[in-house]
Amino acid sequence: MLVNATRMLKLAHEGHYAVGHFNINNLEWTKAILLEAEAQKSPVILGVSEGAGKYMGGFKVVAAMVKALDESLGITVPVALHLDHGSYDGVKACIEAGFTSVMFDGSSLPFEENIAKTKELVDLAHDKGLSIEAEVGAIGGTEDGITADGEIADPEECAKIVALGVDFLAAGIGNIHGIYPADWTGLHIDALEKIQKATGGIPLVLHGGTGIPDDQIKAAIAGGMSKINVNTDCQLVFAQATKEYCLAGKADPTADNKSKGYDPRKLLKPGFEAIRAKVKEKMELFGSVGKAA
Repeated sequence: MLVNATRMLKLAHEGHYAVGHFNINNLEWTKAILLEAEAQKSPVILGVSEGAGKYMGGFKVVAAMVKALDESLGITVPVALHLDHGSYDGVKACIEAGFTSVMFDGSSLPFEENIAKTKELVDLAHDKGLSIEAEVGAIGGTEDGITADGEIADPEECAKIVALGVDFLAAGIGNIHGIYPADWTGLHIDALEKIQKATGGIPLVLHGGTGIPDDQIKAAIAGGMSKINVNTDCQLVFAQATKEYCLAGKADPTADNKSKGYDPRKLLKPGFEAIRAKVKEKMELFGSVGKAA
């Protein structure tokens, strides 16, 4: 059974570890993440961007697939199905589709408009039993075609958003989506400390978890980051594993396997295994192994 993310992140915050949020793009990714979470006895959050939701056939299709996999695989650890960087309309659609958690990203809006829409969606999500994440200060890099420079969130603005009743908050501390440039200066842990103090100890969310040095990840967790988003890492290992399989000639339908018929499941298996290994690596880093409750 899927759950919202409120309790798992509260426990993570109290226990000084983080829950991994891993974006999904198809059945193979979803199955790999669920199986590894179960193997590690770790809570997990499955993130879905609006673009990925559309690619997979719509939010209702995604919710049905995740719920069916969770049941058929016998998953016992807490799993949240979460909209990542959702628009106002996207949040409403995911609430209706059966997601258990949503993020409203109003960071590109004028602050007062972000406040008004966040408040409306907080009330709607909580009425339906969902957890809700909001964002202050655009996270740098590119997500679903939208690009922003790395920003440092204003602690006072963070406090105002938290006062609306959000369950966890994405606050920029210099992190970005995608590949970090060579001249990236690192996370601003001092800013994190100010934000955590201003927000009264709410679980915070670190977007752009790929490429941040392990010591900075650990420092961010110690400073209150209780949910860490991972997407690019999975994209990279999936692509590399698939590439190596193809270059080895194993995906050539004119080769030895021609007489047997070409099996696309074999093409996807290396990427599936690579994602499982990456998820395990990240769960160990985040300290969530064995924390299912």
